[in-house]
Amino acid sequence: MTMQTVDPRALRDAFGAFPTGVTVVTACDGDGNPIGFTANSFTSVSLNPPLLLVCLAKTSRNFATMTGTQHFAINVLSETQKDVSNTFARPVEDRFAAVEWAKGSAGCPIFSNVAAWFECAMEEVVEAGDHVILMGRIESFDNSGRNGLGYARGGYFTPTLASKAVSAASEGNIELAAVVERRGEVLLLGEDVLSLPSVDAHDGNPTEALQQYLETLSGLKVSIGFLYSVYEGKSDGKQHIVYHAVAGEGEPAGGRFVKPDALAAAKFKTSSTADIVNRFAMESSIGNFGVYFGDETGGTIHPIPAKGAKA
Repeated sequence: MTMQTVDPRALRDAFGAFPTGVTVVTACDGDGNPIGFTANSFTSVSLNPPLLLVCLAKTSRNFATMTGTQHFAINVLSETQKDVSNTFARPVEDRFAAVEWAKGSAGCPIFSNVAAWFECAMEEVVEAGDHVILMGRIESFDNSGRNGLGYARGGYFTPTLASKAVSAASEGNIELAAVVERRGEVLLLGEDVLSLPSVDAHDGNPTEALQQYLETLSGLKVSIGFLYSVYEGKSDGKQHIVYHAVAGEGEPAGGRFVKPDALAAAKFKTSSTADIVNRFAMESSIGNFGVYFGDETGGTIHPIPAKGAKA
């Protein structure tokens, strides 16, 4: 896509291919009240001097306060803090009532249980198109050793949770599958009896193998997203790993896209497939996804909200 024909939505999606951490940027306004917002546009800049930066949209309701403050803090959220990210990404009035925090040495709100935090003096505010870059000189920081919360392609991911699940399953006979979505519809195989696209796993990267299979099957560009289900199939003796995926435009060469709410009377290959599709229909309707761990008869769902982090 040339720069003369850039589609802002397409560009935002392309930026989203780069996995990032998730932070909450905090400061205090002129009356000493805490303010904060979720941002994944954060990066380290320099060790000597110790500098970092975060980008802030000019349309942010925190713009005037953040560009005029003398100090701000970066709270790098841990894997268990998806709810904190969502709270500070939405126009909630009393955001700080939902999180445990204390003031740092410069007075900025520092959250408990984060992966790391940095309290900074404002070094420079740099104009950058429809954003500004807040450059901070680090005055104090802490590193808890917790793993950070990840974000890519519009959804959160928890690196430790996903790697443990795949590692635990890797000793068995693995089947990889995907809930391939496009504008709320799901790619399903079969006519009278429906199934998710799936392939037996072999040595190598499971997501790469699954992506290659899905693109060969459908003839479409497919992006693998977050882990969606990991369960033991008692009837077939396999470990099943199911990912969420997003398909590009075009008519699929294999399978067809179906609205989940039109499948009430459909027959599925297995009860697990029916459960997965029904759960996806319910979760996508409320915009709040989770990862299922268990077997065919029961398990637990770890919430992974799908709302995007924003600057």
